[in-house]
Amino acid sequence: MSLTFHHKPGFVAYVTCGDPDLATSREVILAAIRAGADVIELGVPFSDPVADGPVIQRASERALQHGTSLQQVLELVRDIRKQEARAGLLIFSYLNPLVRMGLETFAKTAKEAGVDGVLALDLPVEEAGEYLPVMRAANLDTVFLAAPTSSDERLKAICEVSRGFVYAVSRTGVTGTRQEIAADASGLVKRIKQFTTLPVAVGFGISNAQQFKEVTSFTDAAVVGSGIVQVIEKSERNAPQAVYDFITSLLHGSRQTAQSVTK
Repeated sequence: MSLTFHHKPGFVAYVTCGDPDLATSREVILAAIRAGADVIELGVPFSDPVADGPVIQRASERALQHGTSLQQVLELVRDIRKQEARAGLLIFSYLNPLVRMGLETFAKTAKEAGVDGVLALDLPVEEAGEYLPVMRAANLDTVFLAAPTSSDERLKAICEVSRGFVYAVSRTGVTGTRQEIAADASGLVKRIKQFTTLPVAVGFGISNAQQFKEVTSFTDAAVVGSGIVQVIEKSERNAPQAVYDFITSLLHGSRQTAQSVTK
């Protein structure tokens, strides 16, 4: 299976695995899928999340306090796959945990567990020479980040090695919710589309229905990360229903949604 958007517009939901605990993460992920998420980014908690804003940093800290590891995240994927075969599952991690496990071991274990793709968010495309063949051999999609500051030459290189979709970062800086989506996000999507026929998903800052509608007017899918993590932080053990309600509120008017998390 590969990363696919079954709906229009597509929805990518990010969850920090192990926050507040792995059992809750499991239910949150299943709720997100039932609410209409096409792809789930499974965040692997990391001790030095330099690309993340305070919301996801706090989530990583909470998950690490419980001892959440990459191996446990892969076991979580295996468990989710027993109940949900259709949704795309994307490991979202800094490179260090993958290297510590061993790229070949990680790729083999991830594929066997039911992972569809990987995004190593601090791995530049220029340094992916060792990483790409290993992921290809395991038939794992490789997603890369494209930023507004990227040159056309770099965007072309990113598109050439991307599989599944291209992740367009709506602005420079760290992750986090924002009141407005950067105006150059639309321009970035147009530039990316010059070099690929893959879907483009825009992320970094989408936290309300208006932003979701705005972004999906010019791209194929939207990524919602800090907004979901913030809902989990506030809701704790009630997070599955709260995340379901949050996602359906973003999708309302964009596509038909179900009525209950249990359906």
